[in-house]
Amino acid sequence: MPPAEDLDRLAQEAEELDGYFSDAPLDPKPHYPPLRKTFETSVVITNLPKVPQAKLEKLTNVVVKLTTKIGTLVTNEATQFNGVFMPFDEEKDSSLGFCIVEFATAEDAEKAVTVLQGYSFDKKHQLSVLSYSRCQQLEGLDTAAEFVAPTPAPFEEKPNVAEWLEDPHQRDAFVLRFQNETVVNWFDHKSDPVVDYDGSREKEQGVAWCQYYCHWSPAGSYLATLVPDKGVILWGGKGYDKIGRFVAPGVKRVVFSPQENYLLTNNDDPSDPAAIKIYHIATGNLLRAFALFPEKEARDAMPPPFLWSFDDKYLARMGQDLITIYESPSMRLLDSRSLACDGIKEFQWSPVANIIAYWAPEANNAPAHVDLIEIPSRQKLRQKNLFNVSKCNMVFSPTGDYLAVKVTRHTKSKKTFYNNIELFRLSQPGIPVEMLDIQDAVMALTWEPNGSRFAMIHAENPTASKVQVSFYDMMKKPDALPATGVVGAKQLKKVPQAKVPELNKIETLQGKQCNYLFWSPAGSTIIMASLGDSASGSIEFYDVDSKTLVVKEHYRANQVLWDPSGRTVATCVTQPLEGGHFKFAMDNGYILWSFQGKQLYQESFETFYEFEWRPREKLLSKKDIKKVRQNLKTYEKQFDKADRRRERARYLEETAGKRAERAKIRALLDRNRTLLRRQRDKHLALLQGYDSEDENNYVFVELTVEKILSSKEEVVM
Repeated sequence: MPPAEDLDRLAQEAEELDGYFSDAPLDPKPHYPPLRKTFETSVVITNLPKVPQAKLEKLTNVVVKLTTKIGTLVTNEATQFNGVFMPFDEEKDSSLGFCIVEFATAEDAEKAVTVLQGYSFDKKHQLSVLSYSRCQQLEGLDTAAEFVAPTPAPFEEKPNVAEWLEDPHQRDAFVLRFQNETVVNWFDHKSDPVVDYDGSREKEQGVAWCQYYCHWSPAGSYLATLVPDKGVILWGGKGYDKIGRFVAPGVKRVVFSPQENYLLTNNDDPSDPAAIKIYHIATGNLLRAFALFPEKEARDAMPPPFLWSFDDKYLARMGQDLITIYESPSMRLLDSRSLACDGIKEFQWSPVANIIAYWAPEANNAPAHVDLIEIPSRQKLRQKNLFNVSKCNMVFSPTGDYLAVKVTRHTKSKKTFYNNIELFRLSQPGIPVEMLDIQDAVMALTWEPNGSRFAMIHAENPTASKVQVSFYDMMKKPDALPATGVVGAKQLKKVPQAKVPELNKIETLQGKQCNYLFWSPAGSTIIMASLGDSASGSIEFYDVDSKTLVVKEHYRANQVLWDPSGRTVATCVTQPLEGGHFKFAMDNGYILWSFQGKQLYQESFETFYEFEWRPREKLLSKKDIKKVRQNLKTYEKQFDKADRRRERARYLEETAGKRAERAKIRALLDRNRTLLRRQRDKHLALLQGYDSEDENNYVFVELTVEKILSSKEEVVM
């Protein structure tokens, strides 16, 4: 037993604590947080530099900075754990070249495996990343056992996404979005459109193959349909089979890379850190995700768009005083640093080279300037300084040979504005620049797709109802040299001269009522259109070479879309998918015109959202095109013969029902005649030899009846 004094002391302590204890029963079981039995939130990063104790903290901080860009790390202030565990060998005074990183979510861990795989940590170290669970699997691997190759999965032939180009009738295709329908049509530029696919397979399954907008890829290989609840679905092949599905909840728009290797999705949600996603189309892998706005970017304006380079090698976006350029397919920052561009307002990629053009306004007593930068070397190819600049707009020619910069200048008082055009010749050494001085306001400028000509709309006042349309050529054809001498009785022809790089004005059309210009993909023909709710809807077809003009009208048209061949153009009245009642719904629909202005087809809808031609990749070289033009008459005969054959087949198909009914009637008449001939003897016997079909048994009498229709009596004095 304890001593008496200990018992007295315990009794005294009990009296002092009396009233402090609860009457509730004591629960000795502590409430711990749920135990995480898997390591799905952890990854192992290998191929790190091996550093001594003096540099260990610096290396750890670099890894923390790199991984926190991907997701949130798990930290603990009590243990001072920052989310990264870096093993260290005390005996060798060196790290072991790998670390374990713990993220807050499994999704961030999966993203880290994808984004950091192959990342160039420095010049000598390229990271390799594995999930922790994968490392556990490799740990139990029996290295002594003989390797047995896994059985390959059975081969599944993928749909031929270029099969539509083998269409024997050389037809073009377009997709329509109207009501709740999404329909792809063929069009041969002569007869009515024919349905190619309307989602009938999906309708039988009770699903919608498109709930929002749809878009063709740049070469027409894929059709992307947007289903905001699920993401983006790609279709292709002869039967429009499902090629792939890309998870992008709330997706509002998609952008294909020019070579169709990558797909960018955007849900326009500023609060979503993964609003923009980059997918690899062939594998379906998510390469990287971005927020809608770059860091430190003001959110009171439109978010700057991502732009692809022509060869899919780079993806770039403008930020504050910089351009961030990412390499594909790793989607890592080019050279681990952005391209510094102080004051940048706009940039564009060249359509045929990895050259970036951007402009920046005047700042800190420095003039405004337009710069051309070669990527990836970041070499400045050309800089043009500009003064008294309010705004610039840049337009590359589709061939990439020229760049037009519309410069809006102001006087010293900044009350008067005027325009001039700076024209860069990118295909010539030194990239010379010419200035076209236009005192009028320039409302639109567009390049001919396959040439050196451009057209622009200008007027003294930008709100003028009547405008001028001027045409210019960057190449001038000098006068032919006169020929001397006579051969026989024939005078020698003048010797033609090659074009020289000199800007020259072709012509100006006065008093036009248009606000948009659309060149035909084949060149030569341009459409001067007056589009919009309050516009006249006039559509003028003008051939710049032959100077012919055809004027048509499509009331309330808001779109003009050329087909890839330049044979047909569509004018449309469409309404937005989002929003309430569209007040011009009664005008919804589209009209198809030939390039000469002849109406080919028209269709109207109660609700009409989208019309888009299927793009067609150019397969012929300039040499092949020249050869075709030289033998054009031969090809014309072949095509005319094919057209007649196709027209004959179409006529036979349309009249097949009539011809079948006519054949039935003729067969019925033949049967009745045969039956009548068989019953002729019985018929004569019943009539006692009288033949009712013999004309000799009839008497013909001619009667003449005269009838006065009117009479008139005149008195002659």
